[in-house]
Formats: sequence, structure tokens, C-alpha cells
Amino acid sequence: MRSPVFEEFDPGSDCDCPGCVHWRRVLPHSRAGRTTAHPAAHRALALAAVASAALGAGHAVPAAAAPHAPHRPGVSAGDEHDTPQGGQAPLYGPGGRPAVPSATLKPAAITRTEIINRAKTWVAAKVPYSMNGYWSDGYRQDCSGYVSMAWKLPGNEWTGSLAQYGERISKEELQPGDILLFHNTADPESGSHVVIFGGWKNRTHTYYTAYEQTRPHTRRKSTPYAYWNDSDRYVPYRYKGVTAEAPATEPGTVPGKEPVSGGAPTATPYPGAAYSGPGAHSAYVTLHGLTLLGDEDVQAGAAGPSPSSHGVPGYPGRAMFRPGADNAHVTRLGRQLVRKGFGGFYPAGPGPRWGEADRRAVEAFQRTQGWRGGAADGYPGPETWRRLFS
Repeated sequence: MRSPVFEEFDPGSDCDCPGCVHWRRVLPHSRAGRTTAHPAAHRALALAAVASAALGAGHAVPAAAAPHAPHRPGVSAGDEHDTPQGGQAPLYGPGGRPAVPSATLKPAAITRTEIINRAKTWVAAKVPYSMNGYWSDGYRQDCSGYVSMAWKLPGNEWTGSLAQYGERISKEELQPGDILLFHNTADPESGSHVVIFGGWKNRTHTYYTAYEQTRPHTRRKSTPYAYWNDSDRYVPYRYKGVTAEAPATEPGTVPGKEPVSGGAPTATPYPGAAYSGPGAHSAYVTLHGLTLLGDEDVQAGAAGPSPSSHGVPGYPGRAMFRPGADNAHVTRLGRQLVRKGFGGFYPAGPGPRWGEADRRAVEAFQRTQGWRGGAADGYPGPETWRRLFS
């Protein structure tokens, strides 16, 4: 029988499969340029060809399997399913700074102003949402990484571990720098989310400023309490390391209503008639409008549904248009929005259950009235209702 002939191929200098590792030891001074294909694959095919010739045509030899190099960091293994957040990781990711065991950590002291200011840096930079990316400060670009950054934690946490750095509080105790956390223990990849509380937007505490990391990038937005969806599953938490500071008010909140860290509510001094007269354009006008919005909220809630007047159906009250509401007034509102030309937000037509399509349609209508900020939040008040049905 003919002796098998082996053809030598150089091992790849950058390959870490067992075959190349072995042949680099055996042939340390390999001649470059013989082949561009994977050396171990050529060797396997050469052996298979020789064995086939030796056994003869009557004995089939299985084709050599393509080699699989071991996984290397940074090399994608294929399309993976998206998850709403990444897991626990050190700063700058798995290859970054070593993580410190959470059991040995003492919460670092930080003021509420520092937390909000840190949160604002991502809003200003419009940090894009990513479950795998890390921003220049080392924090992961998802919702839990954002809170880890704002709280100045030593590493990147996730919704399942953030609670260990905080203490549970009530809605009435919420202050700027606290968080609203929803961790779905049954299925963490479904719905889990966390936002930073920035202060109340009205007197009745139905809206607040939320700082959150979401697609497409970090945002600061007026949000219904506790959130747009799964509202009853969000839990308020306060960072254990937060320290006291002089009372102040988060910009954009109702002045004189909510101190930042205890003490008596602060009042906004009267700026003078020049800042609020006809044609005035300043932050004081916005604050005044937000205050009126809060007063209107209280009055509407206290008075209940208003009677019909001049052909306009009576305003049913804000409670009819909150997240999770399901009633005929929502259907009536949606149909009127369609008549007014705002039906493009409804994928299947308006219905009785209040949803994001209703809110966006109302917001678009409010903006056509020249309203901005908290006055165009997408939730119909008495004046929105009156103009819409006029």
C-alpha cells in the first residue's frame, strides 16, 4: 500500500485553535505566505483525502467538518435577541475596571443637586440608548446604567440590583434624585425599567419630571405618575448615600410646592410687571403657566364633571384620561380628534382605553393652540376639551 503523503501548512499567527497552537510550538519559524486559508482546515482536508485514497472507493469517508474557533471577546457570534438592559458590569464594561463586591461597599455621599446635575449631562449630550455600549464616563448606556451614573455608583447595576443601594419610600416622600423602579422578577427582560424623579409638575402630584435613558437617547420629560405603562408596578427608592443641602426647587417644577431636601416650601419672588406683561417672553411666564395648570387640575378634580355648555359636552375630569383609564369619554375624545385631523396617531381607530396614541394626538392638538411645555403634555384639561369640541 502507498504510504500517505502529508503536506505541511503554516499555522496562523493570530489563531488560537488547538491545532494552530500545537503547530506554532512545533514550527516556531514558519514561512509566511504559503496559504491564506485556515491551516488546521487544510491539514484536516489533506488527511481526509489521503485516508480516502487508502481505503478505496468502496469505503466512503465523511467529509471533514469545518473547524470552529473558540469565542473571542469582541467577536459577534451572530444575531442575539435584544434585552431591555444589560447585567451588572464594572465601569467601561467586562474588560474595564474590576468590579468591587457590593457587600463591601459603603454608599458614597452625594447631594440631590449633584444627582440631577449628573443626570442632565446625558440629556445635554443626547447619549444614545445601548444595552452593550459604554459612554465615555464608563457607564452603560441603558436605563440602569444611567441611574448608576447619576448616583455615582462604583459600577453598572441593573434593575435587579439597584434596590440594594436605596431604601424604599412612599410617593409622598419622593424628592428630586430619587428613582421609580420596576423590576419584573417573573421575566426581567419584559418591562423592567427605572427613571430618575426630578420633581412634581403640578399640585395634585399626577405629573412629574422624569429623567430616563430610553430610545433613541436620554430625555427629560413630563411624565404621568408613576409611568406611562405598568404604573402600579413602579416602586419609589431613595439612594442611601444622599446628603442634605439647602432647600431648592428643580427647574420646571411648580414653585413653592416641593422643597428639594426638607424644610419649608420655597416661594418664587415676584419678578415685576415687565416679565409678565403683554408680549413678555421669559421663564417666569412658563412658571406662571405651570402654576395655573396645577390650579386647574385641582379645580377640575374637586368640581367633578362639568355640565354641557353652548353645544360643548361637559368636561368629564382628568381622572377619565389617566394611564389605564377605560371609558366612553376616551372614545368620544378620540373620535373628535379624528374629526379635527389628528387621527394619524391611531393605528386602528380610537377606542375606550386610554393609550399613547390618544396622548400623542392630544399633544399635537395642544401644540396647534400655541401651547408648549407642561401645557402641551398630551392630557386634556378643561380648556383643551373646550377648544377641541368648539
